[in-house]
Amino acid sequence: MGPRKNDMMMQEYGFRGGKQRLLCASVAAMKMLEEGEHQTKIAQKQIKFQEVMEKVEEDAISALPDCLLQEILSRLPSTKDAIKTGTLSKRWKHLWTSIPTLILSHSNYPIASYCALSVDKTLAQCRQLKLKKFEVHTFFEIRFESLYKNWIRYAISCNVEELNLEFQRWDWQPEFLLDHSVFFINSCFTDLTLSYCILNPIGAISWKNLRTLCIICGSLDEDLIENILCGSPVLETLVLHNCYGCKRLDITSKSVKNLVLSGFKFDIIEMNAPNILSLTIEGELLLSRFLLVNVTSLVKANLNRRCRNSTNVFTMPEAAEQEMFKEFILNLGHVKELEIGFDCSKVISCLQAKGFVVPSNVKLTRIE
Repeated sequence: MGPRKNDMMMQEYGFRGGKQRLLCASVAAMKMLEEGEHQTKIAQKQIKFQEVMEKVEEDAISALPDCLLQEILSRLPSTKDAIKTGTLSKRWKHLWTSIPTLILSHSNYPIASYCALSVDKTLAQCRQLKLKKFEVHTFFEIRFESLYKNWIRYAISCNVEELNLEFQRWDWQPEFLLDHSVFFINSCFTDLTLSYCILNPIGAISWKNLRTLCIICGSLDEDLIENILCGSPVLETLVLHNCYGCKRLDITSKSVKNLVLSGFKFDIIEMNAPNILSLTIEGELLLSRFLLVNVTSLVKANLNRRCRNSTNVFTMPEAAEQEMFKEFILNLGHVKELEIGFDCSKVISCLQAKGFVVPSNVKLTRIE
């Protein structure tokens, strides 16, 4: 059922206000769940749980059709919360199995076997034909790699649009190998977040409808970046966090307008991105030099880089650091809005004390 038809049905049932009302209904569902859990405890004090269930059944939310209840459940923080609503009444018991959003988070449980079995058990009960969002957050262990790939195949078989995969490791190194063709040739993806994954496409990538890509703790090289950009013709936002492996970023795609670099680990990096409108550079970048070759279309930049290494020691001599920032600021002289973070602002202050004049067309906003 499409969003427009859902809105019409919500009006019919007295839920006017579209998405805002739906969000309120999701909050109400959570409250119902919390009240149900609380009343279960009170039942131990001679209060019949059946009275609570009758009260819930009479609630206006429970009077909604299944399709709207599923939409409400899909907006809860996690699938675990949606599953808990099954205790409210018989009608709610299996509603979660058809919701279009699955958020399976077990990053708080470092026991890989528990995570794998829990996710497998959940997916075995699911009946979705179409998935809007699929998220998995778990710890990686090589013996469960085939299970992880089965989860991804399930999501892809449901034509998932937003896919978020996190296979965390204690050493922060990527281990999970993504190499299947059905992953790299996919026209359903609109939003991808890949954490601790090794991207190894066999041939050309084709993500025709991908608009946002976030790679976290991944190894990149120039060829892989070019493959991604060539195969993602409508990509608008690219986020690279704690990545490593290349010394030059050629973001020449005409569609990419927003670029975020965070926690990069390179000796020298050159960036050629003539079409981006927004650039954010933040986190602990382990760089000796950063050269902006071409950012002529840039309108907004956020520079919040911390010049420290993993042992919390500055990686560059003070004079070299100041010279790099001076060159950086001059290359951003055409930018309308430039936000400067705390560590960077200290370097700029030192430059100004030596007579450096910040270009008049740059707005400095110091962010603590």
